[in-house]
Amino acid sequence: MPEFLPDLPVEGILECLKRSPGHEIRSGKFDSPESSAALVANAFGWFLNRPQVLPPLPGVPAGQAETVTLEAEMRYPWKGGRQPWLDVGIETATTLIGIQSKRYEPFRPSKVQGFSELIDRPEWRQTMGAYTKMRDDLVSGKVDFDAMDAVGLIKQAYGIQTRAEKRALGGVLVYLYAEPKTWASGKPVNPDRVIQHQKELAKFARMVAGDAVVFVPLRWADLLRQWAQVPALAAHVEALRARFGKLG
Repeated sequence: MPEFLPDLPVEGILECLKRSPGHEIRSGKFDSPESSAALVANAFGWFLNRPQVLPPLPGVPAGQAETVTLEAEMRYPWKGGRQPWLDVGIETATTLIGIQSKRYEPFRPSKVQGFSELIDRPEWRQTMGAYTKMRDDLVSGKVDFDAMDAVGLIKQAYGIQTRAEKRALGGVLVYLYAEPKTWASGKPVNPDRVIQHQKELAKFARMVAGDAVVFVPLRWADLLRQWAQVPALAAHVEALRARFGKLG
């Protein structure tokens, strides 16, 4: 059983994590001192039973949260095959928000990612034209990303758009990332890798600007700074910082 922070709905969090295709708990990855899954589950799990306390995310004018869930599946408009999952799903009266969280992943050696199957819908070329062009450019080799999983983000954006359309909501993909100075071992994170990630993030945001699913980069440090200003969240933020350290 993972050790969660105080005052969390542990049973609800575990129920969410059980449906994750990443099997974070069973594989033992959740217990790693560098686990991104542990950070996001402890941070957003606090809101599972009290979404009304979650402040609007910085840079996301979506209004008050009505529901918060962990390990949110955003299905394509077809059955079968792999479906996209996001670390957190938030719904407001107007907006569906999917959060993809990164902690140390951008600073590790990259893994080759690709589109194992053609993911396409004619209407996406209208509403998701920028994401679709990036997808085509990635397949052709015209553009590439090393510190960011651009392929995964495009798949998640398509999933958000599919679900948002069904619910007549706007769609937002939040890329929530940390910029730690050191690894859990104390070894410094390569600053060149941090700069590369920043450049790729700016490029990705620029390339998908204007599409139906709005892309919002957000630093963990900025999010926790916002939460710390809310009296009801002060103790939660203090516990997160004590457990997970400086997030950049």
